[in-house]
Amino acid sequence: MTTIYVGNLPFTATEDEVRAIFERHGKVESVKLINDRETGRPRGFAFVDMAAGEAQNAIQQTNGFQMGGRPLRVNEAQERAPRKPGGGSGGGGGGGSRRW
Repeated sequence: MTTIYVGNLPFTATEDEVRAIFERHGKVESVKLINDRETGRPRGFAFVDMAAGEAQNAIQQTNGFQMGGRPLRVNEAQERAPRKPGGGSGGGGGGGSRRW
């Protein structure tokens, strides 16, 4: 199984619309649109799970595909770097070691 990152989605995109684009290139196991935790609004990207061989073809065929007037950015999803302990909010000044 390969997870595909789909970026630059229109904020109006639905899971069904994203699924339809990728099903042209193989069986889609799942689609997950990502929403902002605080506002619940779409963040403009999704993850699609497909079989490895089909995923590579789908990436090649859909990268740059126009959806809602926007060219999709499609590639194999990368593991997210582990977060440092200590929580995410609160600012906490000083140090300057945090990278954005």
